[in-house]
Amino acid sequence: MLVSQRVQPTNCSPSLYTCLARPDSGARALALRMYYIEVSNGMCPVVGNYRRGATQRSTLGLAKFRFLKFHFAYLVAIALAYRTVMTEVITLGGGCFWCLEAVFVRVKGVTDVESGYSNGHVVKPSYRQVCSGNTGHAEVVKVTFKTSEITLKEILDIFFVIHDPTTPNCQGNDVGTQYRSGIYYHTPEQKTVAEAVIAELTQSKQFSGPIVTEVLPVSSYSAAEDYHQDYYANNPGQGYCKAVVGPKVAKFRKHFASKLNE
Repeated sequence: MLVSQRVQPTNCSPSLYTCLARPDSGARALALRMYYIEVSNGMCPVVGNYRRGATQRSTLGLAKFRFLKFHFAYLVAIALAYRTVMTEVITLGGGCFWCLEAVFVRVKGVTDVESGYSNGHVVKPSYRQVCSGNTGHAEVVKVTFKTSEITLKEILDIFFVIHDPTTPNCQGNDVGTQYRSGIYYHTPEQKTVAEAVIAELTQSKQFSGPIVTEVLPVSSYSAAEDYHQDYYANNPGQGYCKAVVGPKVAKFRKHFASKLNE
């Protein structure tokens, strides 16, 4: 799910804006192809208005070409101006949410991490209810990140390093359905990325066993209680934090030093 804190001045797709905002030439070339497809499908209202006004011109072809060239440059400028406020949200489950939160708050490009409960059948369950295993919820973190600084694939690369996706309903000594591995997507595009990452990991045999991570649309999400938020930061000396959370943070630092926001 792409979110902008301001109203975008055209009707072009968020995916086009994301490509425009990335600095590499490959993304910009992809954006150009997407742009012409969207123009041809009438998705850019400015172009649509131009077409209606230009039909009476004998030089329609040349005028249209010049206008599209100008309009694309305009979109690039808009995208660069707005790229700092374009964010995406993904919800991830991989064991205790204290562990995931402690890692993702340290990732460059991540703007917010919220611990919560997702994909169960009880409305706004309590921590005690979720721990009973009767609500069907997974402990998750809702990760918000800037699409211009980090991609969903990079987020998932970190996710698959800091937890074991081959153990059904458990992570280490944490056992229960609430500790299952899951990617809960907010858009169909996120599902495609998640499935591609899992397929790549499976083909490369990164793990000794099959990946059991479920890939499902996010549902019945609710934030966890306040004392669960920033738990590791607030309780670094707590036994579980020292024995379990701390080593996961250290593992992240070791494997993804370039992704640290510190």
